[in-house]
Amino acid sequence: MTEPAATLVRPPRAADDDLDLLLLIRHFELALLDLFGRGELNGTTHTCVGQEYIPVALRRLLGETDYVFSNHRGHGHYLARFDDPEGLLAEIMGREGAVCRGVGGSQHILRDRYVSTGVQGESLPVATGAALHLKRTAPGALACVYIGDGTWGEGAVYEALNLASLWRLPLLVVVEHNGIAQSTPTARQMAGTVRSRAQAFGVRHHGIETSDVNAIRHELAPLVAEVRFEGRPLVVEFVTHRLGPHSKGDDTRPPEVVEHARARDWYGLYAVAHPEQFARADEAQRARVAAIVQDVSARPPSRWDPCA
Repeated sequence: MTEPAATLVRPPRAADDDLDLLLLIRHFELALLDLFGRGELNGTTHTCVGQEYIPVALRRLLGETDYVFSNHRGHGHYLARFDDPEGLLAEIMGREGAVCRGVGGSQHILRDRYVSTGVQGESLPVATGAALHLKRTAPGALACVYIGDGTWGEGAVYEALNLASLWRLPLLVVVEHNGIAQSTPTARQMAGTVRSRAQAFGVRHHGIETSDVNAIRHELAPLVAEVRFEGRPLVVEFVTHRLGPHSKGDDTRPPEVVEHARARDWYGLYAVAHPEQFARADEAQRARVAAIVQDVSARPPSRWDPCA
């Protein structure tokens, strides 16, 4: 699927709680980049700056009994699921109160029916297995898995789609297609389209080209219901933009490509369209994240005893 010609439309007003979550994720990710820049974080992290609206739009379509499988760029997925920036930041910084006691870090989180991994393609076959379990034990629940366009280079993706289609499993595959796989533009590493690859296995495909969370939910609600109650797997492909680097400061894209993405960023468009609502919410979430960073940074290191 190719991106349509640039048409920058005025975004509709979002519900206050949706806007709060969008801005929480944005400022959380910016805080991580700032902490890295100041040498206060170790390891690596992959931010979802520009893509925040995807998990925010999906959160009301998912329930507590659903499984969510995330990937290496999954902070927004986690925050949309749990609204727990304190626990996530503590995990990334290895501080007391960490979700996984500091042993998972940025990419590998396990909580309730949520799991993320940094291994490309791993989540989809595992999600397929979870969907089979749900079909047998919890009718009406589904497994949702987030992948990127680069993940379509993994054979496990096709094995999983084949079984999901054959067995009519409640599997929702969310593709965050940001046009680049680490440092390689998608056009240089993937022939054909995501749509055609899904359809080769008899799996439905639905493309999304808007960042309007209300419109996204309206489009997807009946399709997700069919995944739940009819066992019809679905691939939802978002044409989106990654504003930040692949990880920390390793952005290899030409400046004009980054500028193209920034011009379509929901953050700037919404600030112009709804200035009063945006200003209040933006300041509140900016302050909330700053307070969380101060609190977590002052905590002692997390301790984990494997024998406890």
